[in-house]
Amino acid sequence: MVASTGLAALEARLRQDLAWLGLPAKRWVPARTTDGLAVLDVAIVGGGMAGMALAASLGHLGVQARIFDRSAPGFEGPWATTARMETLRSPKELTGPALGLAALTFRAWFEARYGREVWTALDKIPTLQWADYLRWYRRVLALDIRNGQHLRDLRPRADGLVQLELADGAPGATPYRVLARHAVLATGRDGLGGPWVPPWAHALPRTRWAHSGEHWDGAPLKGLRVAVVGGGASAMDAAATALEAGASRVDLLIRRPDLPRVNKGKGLGNPGMVHGYSQLPDDWKWRIRHYINVQQVPPPHGSTLRVSRHPNAHFQLETAVRGGALRADGSLRLDTSQGPLAVDHVIFATGFRTDWSRRPELASLAPHVRSWRDRFTPPPDQDDTELSGSPDLGPLFEFQQKQPGAYPGLEQVHCFCYAAALSQGAGAGDIPQISDGAERLARGLAAKLLAHDAAAHYAAMQVYTEPELDGSEWTPAVFPAYLPEDLCVPAHASGATAAHT
Repeated sequence: MVASTGLAALEARLRQDLAWLGLPAKRWVPARTTDGLAVLDVAIVGGGMAGMALAASLGHLGVQARIFDRSAPGFEGPWATTARMETLRSPKELTGPALGLAALTFRAWFEARYGREVWTALDKIPTLQWADYLRWYRRVLALDIRNGQHLRDLRPRADGLVQLELADGAPGATPYRVLARHAVLATGRDGLGGPWVPPWAHALPRTRWAHSGEHWDGAPLKGLRVAVVGGGASAMDAAATALEAGASRVDLLIRRPDLPRVNKGKGLGNPGMVHGYSQLPDDWKWRIRHYINVQQVPPPHGSTLRVSRHPNAHFQLETAVRGGALRADGSLRLDTSQGPLAVDHVIFATGFRTDWSRRPELASLAPHVRSWRDRFTPPPDQDDTELSGSPDLGPLFEFQQKQPGAYPGLEQVHCFCYAAALSQGAGAGDIPQISDGAERLARGLAAKLLAHDAAAHYAAMQVYTEPELDGSEWTPAVFPAYLPEDLCVPAHASGATAAHT
């Protein structure tokens, strides 16, 4: 049993499994140097779960992938920073980024550390343990992740390469350039924009509000009156963080008359959706994603109880927030559909939006990327601003040109993050589908790389000289002499034939 032999045995098992499967494959993409720089097969921006799963998938196919992430080692993604939930929302049995390898699953890692009995008693995966698992995932797969790297500019070039301008976060470090055949944006929920707040929020002092998707400490909220705008999962996590830090009062301002009760997205949790969503007609993609947006995803049962167990937590249903201002006494006044509310601090749990203006490093791409609004008109009763701004991606998560021919090479840049959900489904970030999405993109990129260098591979095949045989495996025979009697009919021939002869 894994539980009795520990993590070292699990890692040995994983190494053996990879060896039995012949993974990773040998590198086969022809080496290339341009402008004095070695060209990467694939450059991945973002070292969270999606970026790592994709890099591992590419490595298994013999394709070189290097990840650039701005975070410190071990803090890629939200799990140890902005994810304030106590446990993951996904069932513990999901295999996540394991890529079909049993020894690479969270369950295998957990049982190796804590034993099978502890696994059986576990309800949901603690968020910080998930972060530890991903750190182990990075180590055992020896992924090439460069931390503390900030992307400053990304643009396709006329020679078919993608140019990335980066800066090392270390003091005194100088900017540098990377060239790659393909670039992948694995930038998570931030995607192609970032946290969204209503316009009136910017009139408040910036020190008096935060977004649930930002990294902030709950300790300064002790003794304060806190308003949380929103009623979803992140709103519950933010409210609980404030309450546990000692906030004197927390009001959750929820515009709906009731919290949603059913996660409708789970109703489509089947292999057909995993593998077939990307091939659905546009009207069905829009209809499905719009319905999920309208119905909204309810906060988890445990996250809601984590808030409601505090007597100073107040669920203000049917309370839309219309504006806010700083009062003379230093407090904030929020104008709501129920009347004014005095608070000291506001947390916006208002989600994320595609907003290219918040991504100056992608400024060269922004005017040329085709969005859904550029070619799809939804039915009048299904208008959806969030969906209409989504990039209209090709089958390999690639950006497509708004005006064909206006920005050659844009298709070499791939959007493997939350913004891909309308075009490609949830395979670019959600735990249940991340392996499927990563493997699909990795296979597609391998095919593109082969096609691009088909002539070079053909030439390599022509000059290939490793012999299979050395000539000693057989002895040449002497061909038998021709004799007239060889035409005689054998004695065992049929009677009719013999009589005729």
